[in-house]
Amino acid sequence: MTATPTALQSATTGADFKLHFFSAMLDRAVSVSRPDLKIGTLADLVFRLAEPFPEAVGIVVEHRRGMPNEFVPWDRVIRIDPQAVVVMPPDNGDRYPSFVDQPGWILLNEHLIGRTILDMDGRKVELVNDVHLLASHGRMIIAHVDVSLNGFLRKWGLGVLAFGKDRCISWTYVQPLSIEDATLSDKVSLSLAREQMNELPSEDLADALEELSGREQEAMFSVLDAEKAAETLLEAEPRAQRQIVEDLPPDRAKSILSEMSVGEMADLLSALPLDDRNELLAHLPREQADRVKHILGTSEATAGSLVSQNYVCMGKDTTAAESLTRLRASAPDADAVAYIYVVTEPEHVLMGVVDLRELVLAAETATLEELMVSPAVTVDSELMEQDVAELFEKYNWRMLPVVDAGDRLMGVIGYKDVRR
Repeated sequence: MTATPTALQSATTGADFKLHFFSAMLDRAVSVSRPDLKIGTLADLVFRLAEPFPEAVGIVVEHRRGMPNEFVPWDRVIRIDPQAVVVMPPDNGDRYPSFVDQPGWILLNEHLIGRTILDMDGRKVELVNDVHLLASHGRMIIAHVDVSLNGFLRKWGLGVLAFGKDRCISWTYVQPLSIEDATLSDKVSLSLAREQMNELPSEDLADALEELSGREQEAMFSVLDAEKAAETLLEAEPRAQRQIVEDLPPDRAKSILSEMSVGEMADLLSALPLDDRNELLAHLPREQADRVKHILGTSEATAGSLVSQNYVCMGKDTTAAESLTRLRASAPDADAVAYIYVVTEPEHVLMGVVDLRELVLAAETATLEELMVSPAVTVDSELMEQDVAELFEKYNWRMLPVVDAGDRLMGVIGYKDVRR
């Protein structure tokens, strides 16, 4: 995750560049025209949030004796010397105007230093101790954030006590969850780039959510797509579930619930206060809501109450080639195509099951009757939920068919649909 200076050169206008640690620039003298004409000290650096790297827009100069600060635009900065930041004199008057925040701007000292960050490598909450800056041909961008102890030591002038190497994370992977959080809140949390969030395991995201609270938690959860949000919510501890659900807009709640099975919804709702539970149930279709209520109202659900119609069935004489053509044409949900259930027509009696992997590898002329496993492992509709869970543990199937007393296929249960 740590980037090298070479990897960042494409963000600058040329090959010549210099690297600076913000901690080393903080409180450095700011001088007009030459280093000995000091007008104040550097109190902060101001950047405009942009892709792929934020770019400097100016510096905040602090004065002693209660004088107002000055904001020097970045195009007025001549150079950065070891002893001073040298700037041009103001065009009008003897001082620059005071700093006024603008939408989309971020101050390093105020908004980044000391804030928390989720480290993609360790999946842990880290602390931003310093910011690594790259300057080239009059521009400056944020290159990395430093989460090592060394950044903290540099800030307090104790850099000589550095321990080991700096631990810098490229800004490519570290972005404020929202501009509003970065500029308006005194509690900013940083996280992975939005497109990277949905690639993390849901259990790791759940752990991270549990470390956050309030706006940070809400902002992090908001960048997940509906499917990943559903998975993460189910992995989270009940306290985090309650906090997240409480702030969900209705449309967002509806889209997340649509990614869950009836069993998963019941599992989630069982951990929520009654008001939140009823509010979420109101977003469900009537039949689905009744099934969830039935599960919640019983000490243990039966297989029949957990059944899903998200499956694919075909006749025994269907060939492998025909099966694949029908699957492509109907475009069922990914979860539904793990298996094809072979049934009699029109009775719908279950004859066997074909694993999709076997179907793909089979000869085009092979029939489902030739490929199916028979008899199939089935679940009686009256079987209790705990017994269904034991069947999953015993046979390691991703999905099990539910049948009635006449072996007619009623639907399926996924391994995620049962509470263990």
